[in-house]
Amino acid sequence: ESGSKAAVLGGVTTVFEMPNTTPPTTTAESFTEKLLRADGRYHCDYGFFIGACKENIASLPALERLSGCVGVKIFMGSSTGTLLIPDDNMLKEVLSSGRRRAAVHAEDENRLKERLPIRNSGGGPELHPQWRDVKTALLATERLVRLARTHRRPVHVLHVTTADEINLLRKVRDIATVECTPQHLTLVAPDCYDQLGTYAQMNPPIRNEKHRQGLWQGILDGTVDVIGSDHAPHTQAEKDMDYPNSPSGMPGVQTLLPIMLDHVNAGRLSLKRLVELTSTGPARIYGAALKGEVKVGYDADLTLVDLGL
Repeated sequence: ESGSKAAVLGGVTTVFEMPNTTPPTTTAESFTEKLLRADGRYHCDYGFFIGACKENIASLPALERLSGCVGVKIFMGSSTGTLLIPDDNMLKEVLSSGRRRAAVHAEDENRLKERLPIRNSGGGPELHPQWRDVKTALLATERLVRLARTHRRPVHVLHVTTADEINLLRKVRDIATVECTPQHLTLVAPDCYDQLGTYAQMNPPIRNEKHRQGLWQGILDGTVDVIGSDHAPHTQAEKDMDYPNSPSGMPGVQTLLPIMLDHVNAGRLSLKRLVELTSTGPARIYGAALKGEVKVGYDADLTLVDLGL
């Protein structure tokens, strides 16, 4: 309920909730329970992802067709509970199980495990992008694109953070669409960790200026299809914990549009391009009927802004 209030206050009229909740959304029962809990409590339009895991791969074809489901979410790196598809064999099974575009968190689980000593070396959140480094992201995205093409399954690569991934994804537009977040387009390492500490900790991490500029190039040349919030709030007490015990994630849905409008006012992108990234792009990628355009017969869930503020 509070998340949908934040969405409306930030000018967001439709949200798609991720499955890494408590409990995780991985079964028809947990999906139905989420729908029942949402009924009458959401302040905007909504849909829910089903999370892929080892236990539900055989059920995914039916689960992704449930009313209210916007697709399957794949975590290639560790998240909540059993929400993990770490190796190519499991990834092949998931990708070959359906036809709808799958949304993917692309970080290589084996490399994350290998690099755990970096995370646990006694430093602060500045270690986060060293642990979850550029290669961790690129390896996973390369694996994903290769297998998606083999199994003819369109994929949507979420919260891309590296110039290297943008360069790869620019060449595979036929099979992969791309999301970036305002956080990765606005904050930059190491400054964000010096100034914000664990409040800047998220997965994948905020990276240096080279990669921020690479993301902006993807915005400008059309490689990036969507701006997403990656809304993952925690309590202040949780975020104030010392790294690495502090949870990753930050709020995003209420600040997405104001931050991106600031970038418009600064001349970094056009208002037309922002509309593509926040309205027509998401509607196209997720097949949201009667959404994303100002047209006769479409939902009139409009956001009015004063660009002079």
